[in-house]
Amino acid sequence: MDLPAPLAWLVDDAGAVSAPDRFLAELGGRLLADGLPLAGGALTLAVPHPIVARRTWLWRAATGAVIEALGFAGMPLPADSPQAGRDWLAGLGPVLEHQAGPAVLGWAATRPLDPAEAGLLHQAARFAAAPLAALASRAALATLLEAYLGRRSAARVQAGALRRGAGETIRAALLCADLRDFTALSEATPPAEVIATLDAWFDRIAGAVHAFGGEVLKFMGDGLLAIFPVTGPQREACDAALRAIAAARAGMAHLDAARQARGLPPLPFGAALHLGEMMWGNIGAADRLDFTAIGPAVNLVSRLEGLCRPLGRAVLVSGALAAETTAPLVPLGEHPLRGIAAPCAVFTLPDA
Repeated sequence: MDLPAPLAWLVDDAGAVSAPDRFLAELGGRLLADGLPLAGGALTLAVPHPIVARRTWLWRAATGAVIEALGFAGMPLPADSPQAGRDWLAGLGPVLEHQAGPAVLGWAATRPLDPAEAGLLHQAARFAAAPLAALASRAALATLLEAYLGRRSAARVQAGALRRGAGETIRAALLCADLRDFTALSEATPPAEVIATLDAWFDRIAGAVHAFGGEVLKFMGDGLLAIFPVTGPQREACDAALRAIAAARAGMAHLDAARQARGLPPLPFGAALHLGEMMWGNIGAADRLDFTAIGPAVNLVSRLEGLCRPLGRAVLVSGALAAETTAPLVPLGEHPLRGIAAPCAVFTLPDA
């Protein structure tokens, strides 16, 4: 059967495309080359994610650029609504939308389409259903892995790093944070409220970590371990970690004010920052693995966080990280840390 070039591509090669944005750009470009007067296109997929309900990719024909728009759970639109794509396309010209398997494909034209052109777009949606189903399945898996493992760990798992003991040594600024007196609070609080309190705390600390390029490796009860990988000058990772702590403290101050207005106690926390190397990879039992971080740097930042209460400080910074930043820090002298051979030079923030 002699197919138009865009449909032949959908049959023969589209299944090898690795990402939705590339799929949309490739298909739009081929339709454009086949003579369709397209101004832009949109591809919407529903995704299984605790926050994001749908992802929409928007392609502009004039530049070939693709951007992504997110639809969040809890918005008034249905979870599978392609509204974001439709609204954007409407600003470019007449819009046609088609269901393509698990996805919605939309196109904006520079002029009204004739029946043959509209028919080709309809056929393209039918032929796109199979490759988009495979792409949606991969995208859903990637989304779930990122939600539960973090982006860096999810990418490693998807790349095939599944063997127990497989890992790599990376250098990073490490952040360890923990709520204070949460055990006592949880014993006197209904379980649903405990979960809501933990969610509010993690929203602020993890949100700050992600905002400044870090990644949460572990949630541990009411605490977490996060990293800011060194990908350039070490100072950049260290400064990012310090900015994240500043943002988290501001967020928690706002939360504490809201809790106080409701007659609830504040949520004090301690945090420690360190710079060092750690081994990050697959560790666990033969049939239950975890991507985690181990090594002296992880031990040190954990022990340093435990020093926050004895020293009466909300934030402590190791000498290793302090040496790489120009941020104003207050020296607190050297302190022994349990399980760490040498005493650690300890610093804090002026207002901590």
